[in-house]
Amino acid sequence: MAKKKQEFERQDEQLQEVNEALTGAGKWIEENANLITWIVAGIAVVVMAVIAINQYVIKPKALEASNENAKAVVYFMAGDFDKALMGDEAECIGFEAIADEYGFYQQGKLAALYAGICYYEKGEYEEAAKYLKKFFADDLNIDPAARQLLGDAYVELQEYGKAAKAFESAAESGNEMIAPMSLKKAGIVYLHEGEKAKALKAFKAIKENYPSSSEAQDIDKYIAVAQ
Repeated sequence: MAKKKQEFERQDEQLQEVNEALTGAGKWIEENANLITWIVAGIAVVVMAVIAINQYVIKPKALEASNENAKAVVYFMAGDFDKALMGDEAECIGFEAIADEYGFYQQGKLAALYAGICYYEKGEYEEAAKYLKKFFADDLNIDPAARQLLGDAYVELQEYGKAAKAFESAAESGNEMIAPMSLKKAGIVYLHEGEKAKALKAFKAIKENYPSSSEAQDIDKYIAVAQ
């Protein structure tokens, strides 16, 4: 009986503590009603602003960028890289302007990639690198391909440290086609720079991780040179 009485007393104490906490919370809410109202109203304003910006600013701008890219791609596919880059002074503004004006949006980043490719094809490697650096995406095919082309541009500029870094970045994607190609390019750059240990690591990665790739077919001779 004494034990049960103690349990009841303990439960009563716990209920009293809960009631006191609730009462205290209720008093705080009453005393700060205006503050709470302002906080709730502020959150509502922020949410509505985000929705409005997305609906009336971001979506229309993204659509604009997409439409502008479509115009420039026509010239790109025709091999007219100058008009693809600079526009035609009529309806097409060109990849450069798209990349600059819509750089916040994914379509603007895509324009930067196109601009980088155009400049690479024109042999203007510094400009190519400038725009290729602006591009990034979650796509496991396009993004590593862009990193690899950036590495190629740096090789042409004889900036071999940056080239190797770009190739290794492309290889990190694990893309079955691009990764072994980029590893081989990185290894060759390292050999050129006399960094045989790094070259050997890149060549061995091809043999171990991509044995079915075309790069793996003659990789033993590169490994022998790097050892």
